[in-house]
Amino acid sequence: MEEKNNAQRTLQETQVEEGFYILKLQNESNDTQQLVREIDSSFIQFHFCIKGECKFNFNNGRYSFDVLDEHALLLYNPQTDLPINVELKSKTWLISLLIPIKKFHSLFSLEANYIHFLNADKKDKKYYDNKEITPMMAVVLNQMINYNMHESIKKLYLKGKAYELLSLYFNRSEDADIEQCPFLVDEENVLKIRRAKDIVIANMAEPPGLQELANEVGLNIKKLKEGFKQIYGDSVFSFLFDYKMEYARKLLESGSYNVNEVGHKVGYSTASHFIAAFKKKYGTTPKKYTQASVN
Repeated sequence: MEEKNNAQRTLQETQVEEGFYILKLQNESNDTQQLVREIDSSFIQFHFCIKGECKFNFNNGRYSFDVLDEHALLLYNPQTDLPINVELKSKTWLISLLIPIKKFHSLFSLEANYIHFLNADKKDKKYYDNKEITPMMAVVLNQMINYNMHESIKKLYLKGKAYELLSLYFNRSEDADIEQCPFLVDEENVLKIRRAKDIVIANMAEPPGLQELANEVGLNIKKLKEGFKQIYGDSVFSFLFDYKMEYARKLLESGSYNVNEVGHKVGYSTASHFIAAFKKKYGTTPKKYTQASVN
């Protein structure tokens, strides 16, 4: 698992099994960010724009695809390499799955007619698809961005979610998972939970209480708590704690703020409280972490 980040951009690349990669790119800056990565013709690519807007450039910029907020792009061309050259606009989150075509074919070997571009007469031809992300896919994507797992099982967790995402991408049934997760089939509820997450992040220094938050997004507390747990894998304030610590870590790494300033930015009135919280999360103090990152 390789991670590159600064205070406003995080790029994480994880190889979950041989040849199968997950890329997560979060551009929190006010500028457009670019990612360039070599990909040969043996891969099929799935790009999920969770929020914001992306532009994929090909053939030295001679043509491009725009992928809008909550849309997914599938790229498949066994005849030529398709290196990633993507521009992410401000406040854009992107998750990409890169999987060898042979491995992908094996997943559907008994159902080739179900995935129409895997048919014998089409499997060697290029294929592109740009479609909306469904509410159930959005849930899995958010879980892949926001999860609270021990380091030793993160790769296993992401691998499972990647395969779940692929199954949902190709699932034709509009009734999938209704019995399992009736709350989240309602897209309006999913949007309310996302809004609740955005609210606590925007006000992380002084977040609203649960009742106030529930009132603001139009849900009762029980549905807010259950829905938040289902989408983000944690309670509202456990999620916020992890987000604040990650944000603080990136601020410290930027070298632009001292420990007191970072603590205030994430809502701690005293340095001692911030230091204790940071140590609880990362096992070291902010000062020692900063020294280690510099070295």
